[in-house]
Amino acid sequence: MSLAQLNPIAFIPTTNFEVAREFYETTLGLTCLGDDGFALIFRVGPANLMLRVVAVDPNFKPAPFTIFGWEVDNIHETVGELTDKGVEFLHFNAFQQTPDGVWNAPGGAAVAWFKDLDGNTLSLSHHPA
Repeated sequence: MSLAQLNPIAFIPTTNFEVAREFYETTLGLTCLGDDGFALIFRVGPANLMLRVVAVDPNFKPAPFTIFGWEVDNIHETVGELTDKGVEFLHFNAFQQTPDGVWNAPGGAAVAWFKDLDGNTLSLSHHPA
């Protein structure tokens, strides 16, 4: 058996279901399909990927790197829409970014980073065809 043919499941940690649900539903526009007591369950993208926002210990420390992201068609437009909803995009000294927080990678991709309310780093990216 090869896992290559099976659907992946993504996990994002949270210390507070109520706050996480508000952020992922209201701010990011995802629809919560359920709460099984261990995770908030979302389906995202055309592949209908399962995203589980899972309860973790209150002493949880977020990873210092991107843990989940979305590929978008127009990164500046999407950044603008999320900024209007209160999302703050990150700026890093190591990257030359546009004023709205988009980094144009040497290979042609464009990436912007933001954090959820637990401090998890999420991203938007656009990749050339």
